[in-house]
Amino acid sequence: MNTENQIHDTSHISYESLLEGNKIFVERALKEDPEYFTKLANGQKPPVLWIGCADSRVPANQITNTKPGEIFVHRNIANVVVHTDMNMLSVLDYAVNVLKVKHVIITGHYGCGGVIASMTNKQFGIIDNWLRCIKDVYRLHAAELDAIADEKERADRLVEFNVIESVDNITKTSIVQNAWRNGQDLSIHGWVYSLETGLITDMNVSISNNDTLQEVFKLT
Repeated sequence: MNTENQIHDTSHISYESLLEGNKIFVERALKEDPEYFTKLANGQKPPVLWIGCADSRVPANQITNTKPGEIFVHRNIANVVVHTDMNMLSVLDYAVNVLKVKHVIITGHYGCGGVIASMTNKQFGIIDNWLRCIKDVYRLHAAELDAIADEKERADRLVEFNVIESVDNITKTSIVQNAWRNGQDLSIHGWVYSLETGLITDMNVSISNNDTLQEVFKLT
């Protein structure tokens, strides 16, 4: 468990410091490349859509050593992918059909607060309706999860299952199905990031067509 003196100190962050930080960012970027912002303003063509957790400790660009313009990002609590989320579907549609991304990566992280909260019987507010999606993932894998005695290990495994199920869910969307039907080069992947090591684990659930889907989910 984190104690107060172990948590990253953010006491120096203020509204004003964010604006000052922006000026420093601009100065550094222009020093490295005077045309940096001119190039960015001309448009974007990222090859990757990242669907990750809203957790402030899991920034897509930093942990993959990429730059602005290289990853299209959507984030929500616990990187959940459900077919009724119009926000996620709108991002997915734009990424696949306009930006023509080649990879969609669902990225969870160990120690995810949303996943841990979903394992309890507590009420947290309106977010309970969102966490229900993760409870359903637990239900699907209850036999394996219930057999894990260590609470942290059980939560970490649920994090992995949540990513795996989200990969499965996104392949069943009409957006991805139609892209594959039209011959578009598109692969879906699942990753889990470790806050303790900074390393990403590939869940090895990459899918680039609907061949492995149950027949009922294949759209024609």
